[in-house]
Amino acid sequence: MKLDFQPPKNTHGTPRRSRRRAPLFLALLAAAVLFGLLAHQQPVATTEARTESSVKEPPPPAVPEIRREVVRGTVHPGDTITALLGDYFTPQEILGLNRKSKKIFPLSGICAGQPFKLCLVEGNFDRFEYDINRNDQLIISRGEEGFDISRVPIAYRVETELVRGTISTNLFDAVARSGESAELALALADIFAWDIDFILDIRQGDSFQTLVEKRFREGQPAGYGRILAAEFNNQGQNYKALLYQNGDRSDYYDAKGNSLRKAFLRAPLAFTRISSGFTMRRFHPITKTWKAHPAIDYAAPRGTPIKTVGDGTIIRIGRTKYNGNHIKIRHNSTYQTLYLHMSRFAKGMHKGKKVRQGQVIGYVGSTGLATGPHLCFRMYKNGSPVNPNRVKVAAVPPIPAAKMAEFKAAVAPLLARLEGQELHQASLAATPEKTPVR
Repeated sequence: MKLDFQPPKNTHGTPRRSRRRAPLFLALLAAAVLFGLLAHQQPVATTEARTESSVKEPPPPAVPEIRREVVRGTVHPGDTITALLGDYFTPQEILGLNRKSKKIFPLSGICAGQPFKLCLVEGNFDRFEYDINRNDQLIISRGEEGFDISRVPIAYRVETELVRGTISTNLFDAVARSGESAELALALADIFAWDIDFILDIRQGDSFQTLVEKRFREGQPAGYGRILAAEFNNQGQNYKALLYQNGDRSDYYDAKGNSLRKAFLRAPLAFTRISSGFTMRRFHPITKTWKAHPAIDYAAPRGTPIKTVGDGTIIRIGRTKYNGNHIKIRHNSTYQTLYLHMSRFAKGMHKGKKVRQGQVIGYVGSTGLATGPHLCFRMYKNGSPVNPNRVKVAAVPPIPAAKMAEFKAAVAPLLARLEGQELHQASLAATPEKTPVR
């Protein structure tokens, strides 16, 4: 008898163990899947959070751009400050502007032909700029309390240039052929007016050179500034003019320190012709009689400016049948000058007015006994007529000996430039800008 236990061959022990482990395996598998899903989803949550935090807020509403406008113009004949600014100021404000501006620049002095600029903000007044002359501006602007009014120098960019020319017919033509304007020719004639009569003395082959400042404003040419130095060769004689600040006045001197300024100019106007000279016997074209003509007649276009030949005081001004519009000036106890047949007088001329040499006192015309536009110019010495071309007068005193070294140092670079050498720009500062070309 076999006592050992022999289990049957078709046992189900192993499958039974597999059924007991299956739920555990499924649980572990589910846990692994869940862990994987959680691990995979964590970065997504972080990314979403970062995406939400990186969204920019909408920009604030755009600020409307301020509308600015600049109106440029030229004063027309008859224009007043009311005509220019009446659309922006009340009559009371215009009256207040007139009162406030009177000591700076009287608004009644606004002249036709002068440029101005009006600045507007949103269609309202902001600033007004008016060119008083070639050097100064009147500025009216809005301030914290009313309006600010000032007179300021015009800002120019300045370049210095040496201009040369040779005379074939006259100075005006020579300057034009050098590429420059009549303004420069007139300025040169003014500088040498005490030594050269540009009507009688000019000859073909005469030459000139000048060191002149050229002005630029807002990038555009704006005329000339000062003539710093000039040289004119007339009939073989050489004349030099060097600008130098002597005390509170800028003036022209030669290389030795002698002033070019004299008591009288050689002529009261430039670029004309003498139609009749000084003579004690001339056949008058209107009266048809022989009579003395103790004067010089300068034929010139109507409206040509007439300048007083010297400092003095107007002792007579008016109109008569024969003299037409005329002015008589007393220069000192010895000399007087008379200017006849003017078309009109310059603004502000009246008896007793003091005038400066070279100042415009009137304009060429044909009033009175005249066949055409011309100036009849007369000079008297101690009450008797004299030929203006033969009057010899002393010059203004030269540079004092005590200032001669300073003068020579100041003009040395100007002379060097005229002689074709380089001029250091810093040296130009030695002569302040007080004598612009006019």
